[in-house]
Amino acid sequence: MSADPVRQIADAVLYEGYVLWPYRRSALKNTRRWTFGGVHPPAWSGEHPDDRCAVRAECLCDGELDARVRFLQIVRRQVEVDGAPVDEAVAGGERHVSWDEATEREVGPGRIAIAEGSEREELGGGVAIVRSWHALSGAVEVERDGERAAVTIVNDTPWASGTREQALERAFCSLHAVLRADSFVSATDPRAEACRSEGLWPVLVDDGVMLASPIILEDFPKIAPESPGDLFDGGEIDQLLVLNILSLTDEEKAEMRATDPRTRAILERTESLSRDDLMRLHGRLTDLSRVPR
Repeated sequence: MSADPVRQIADAVLYEGYVLWPYRRSALKNTRRWTFGGVHPPAWSGEHPDDRCAVRAECLCDGELDARVRFLQIVRRQVEVDGAPVDEAVAGGERHVSWDEATEREVGPGRIAIAEGSEREELGGGVAIVRSWHALSGAVEVERDGERAAVTIVNDTPWASGTREQALERAFCSLHAVLRADSFVSATDPRAEACRSEGLWPVLVDDGVMLASPIILEDFPKIAPESPGDLFDGGEIDQLLVLNILSLTDEEKAEMRATDPRTRAILERTESLSRDDLMRLHGRLTDLSRVPR
């Protein structure tokens, strides 16, 4: 996990809900993914107004504003045997399944132009993995009027119509913006009442840093120091998820290992936790008499 506290929070938002317990492809809850922070192609938004094609964060700040926008792009992972697509195959003693992964994208102000592409990974024995993604287009616009600043992200990817899954392949998933300036006014401050944000919630995460998040957070959110790593479910209790993972059957663990490289990393990290690591997940006692009021 990154030692940068801003990056820790931003990454937790970026991967919130990426894969949920029980971290297996076959789990019903993992058949409907990418539910946070989607900025969709306009054709889909026209039919489904709750799924925005543009989001905006407005705030008060001093100094020059730097804006970086981060999101996930869906990457289709297709297993092939002798050039023919299959649902799954075994190569080198390991099981490989077809599913959707994601790659991180980061852009600044201006046009967003990501070309479609694909990569082929040969696994031997005629088995290969082909990863492919669609083109994306849009724009990041920064406006400034005195101390008021606004960042608008628009998805204008051309697309006719189709299913939700097809629209998501052309969406900016889990999108958020990291804003930096000399200082910011909290969105909860009465001075910021006139600011209007849509689809994003500006939250202070550090001095001179504001995160425009698709998830409402309190100012200065922190990752629990006892957390052994990202579990893609920031609202859940790490100890419960860890114990649930350790209680999986061998067959269930095998599917979790095959589902996604990131779920495999969760399993391997969890199984390597020491007794002391597990004990730290019980929590900690706080002397409330010493907490400033």
